Amino acid sequence: MKLKAIIVEDEASSREILRNYLGKYCPNVVLVGEAAAIKEGLELIERHALDLIFLDVEMPFGNAFDLLEQVPNRTFETIFVTAYNHYAMDALNHHAAYYLMKPINIDELIKGVEYVENIKKKENALEGKVLKSNFAKTEGKITIPQQDGFRVLEVSDIYYCKADDNYTEIYVKDKRIVVSKTLKYFEEALSDFPFVRIHKSYLVNLNEIITYKKGKGGSVVLSIGKELSVSATKKANLLSHFQ
Repeated sequence: MKLKAIIVEDEASSREILRNYLGKYCPNVVLVGEAAAIKEGLELIERHALDLIFLDVEMPFGNAFDLLEQVPNRTFETIFVTAYNHYAMDALNHHAAYYLMKPINIDELIKGVEYVENIKKKENALEGKVLKSNFAKTEGKITIPQQDGFRVLEVSDIYYCKADDNYTEIYVKDKRIVVSKTLKYFEEALSDFPFVRIHKSYLVNLNEIITYKKGKGGSVVLSIGKELSVSATKKANLLSHFQ
């Protein structure tokens, strides 16, 4: 598929290098514009229905995160391109699909574009369809440690689990159970069941997902009405579980 994209980068030489690399190595990317500042970038975003933005972090009169904050309901993916690796966590928090260091490594550029293309293909294939999980509704039980012993839960009764430092909040029907185990522990314990990590903070029962929403990293709505964020790095894996 073709990805409609723009470059937002204040250095003309960097824009030229990226433009040439995309033209030579990523023919599925169709550049519809370039911007040297945040204001110009926002104008391009408003003008085009974009799939992808290549975004430099540091620019005159603001930075990449300032731009993204002004587009709260975005449906495009973002690949950050920067000379500074200390922005990686900020990029992750702003739902970046990929993070490229300057000078740009061609293999990493191709990998980043392919990742976005994979997400877009899956989103388009699922749009307007009734979501069916590739997992069967598996029955089973899990033991939850408590101070005076343990509690047994039906796996199918768990809606989602939420990380809270070294603790995990387990949401079962109308109850919240706090357990002194990490979310990673439950991700491994429930690996044979229809649960998927959608965010650093969330592990979700796939059978409880009723809606998937595009935008930023995306989000899912559960049968109980709870909406949970999906990080861009987890999106492709989540979508792969549906048909």
